[in-house]
Amino acid sequence: MGHWWDRNIVEPGKLPLTLALLSFVLSFLIARTVARLIRAGRGPFRNVTPGGMHIHHVVPGVVLVVIGGFGAVTSGTRGWGAAICAVIFGSGAGLVLDEFALLLHLNDVYWSEQGRKSVEIVVLTVALVGLVLGGFLPFGVNELSPAERQDRGLFAVNTVVNFGFALIALSKGKPRTALIGAVVPFVALVGAVRLARPTSPWAKRFYRSRHRTRARATRRAYRHDKRWAGPRRRFEELIGGAPDRTELPGRDPGPRP
Repeated sequence: MGHWWDRNIVEPGKLPLTLALLSFVLSFLIARTVARLIRAGRGPFRNVTPGGMHIHHVVPGVVLVVIGGFGAVTSGTRGWGAAICAVIFGSGAGLVLDEFALLLHLNDVYWSEQGRKSVEIVVLTVALVGLVLGGFLPFGVNELSPAERQDRGLFAVNTVVNFGFALIALSKGKPRTALIGAVVPFVALVGAVRLARPTSPWAKRFYRSRHRTRARATRRAYRHDKRWAGPRRRFEELIGGAPDRTELPGRDPGPRP
């Protein structure tokens, strides 16, 4: 195990990224666990409300991200300094993205349906960073051989083409496919050639007068959502807790840190 760790993590300089990912996941899980305990009225945890003002944990998260980020810039990729900064940055990022929905909606939607966005973005972040740790690089340029890397023209074309596929997939209403495709070759291509989501900018622009294509896109989206919405919802609730489905828009969703 030690030899594998040194060869695959330490020697390639991946230790800071690995520590950042682990601290990111741990920070998110701790924040969610504490929030769920407060929501259930269990344990010693309480909201932080000095002077009656609710301090969300995104606030210390931003502070940690700033400290860890600037520290990482000055500490390089090796040594104890880089490792400590990576842990600080990952911990702060976990706290920030746990309240991503709050930043997106500018409203406390932590336990609402909109709050699911926080869990989605955390899972996606973990997947992307994990792929990078596994050796994938953005836009699939790691597939180039050393000889091909010397050909800057081929390198640039490969990057532009993959980036173009990712943009098309994004415009077709497939943000997850676009993001994963920016790291894993050909994933974005699949999203780019398949039918767009019926509410996507691509469908509104190119399916306006193509009634059969729009109908096919609607049927495919319906079948996809019917198949995967339930399992995805259960997985998100397992990680982040079930939302308050009786909550009204803009209403205080209840206690949490």
